[in-house]
Amino acid sequence: MKILSAFNASPKKRGGFTLIEIVIVASIVALLAALSMILFLAALISANESAAQKGLDTFRTAMEKYRGFNNGVYPPSLAVLTPDYVDSVLAGGVRKGYTYTLSNISANTYTITAAPQQANITGKRSFAVDQSGNISEV
Repeated sequence: MKILSAFNASPKKRGGFTLIEIVIVASIVALLAALSMILFLAALISANESAAQKGLDTFRTAMEKYRGFNNGVYPPSLAVLTPDYVDSVLAGGVRKGYTYTLSNISANTYTITAAPQQANITGKRSFAVDQSGNISEV
C-alpha cells in the first residue's frame, strides 16, 4: 500500500521555498540595503559639513589668540598655528573630507575657506570664516 501512495494523484506539500520566493526576498533585502546606503551617505555628508564648520570656528579662535600674542598680526599660514593653537591634522589643511585654505591675509583681515575634497561625496557645501567671526556658506 505504501508503494501506491507515492503515486497518489494529490501532490504532497514540501517544506522548502520556491525559487520565486527566494528571488522576491533577495530583491527586498537588496532594496533595503540600497536605501540604507543612501541614508548613510547623507548622514556622512551632514556630519562632514558640521565638522567643517566646527573646524572653521576652531581656526577663528586660533587666529585671534595668535594675533593677541603676536602684536596684532595674523599668522601667514595655517601651519604656523600648530602645535600651540590647533592640532597638526587640522593645521595640515585637510580633515574629515574638507580642505581648509587661508587667503586674503593682511594685518587686519583674513579668510579661511573649507571646501569639500570631492563634491557631493565628502560634502555638498563650502564654508568660509573671516576676521569678523561669521561662518557663512560660500
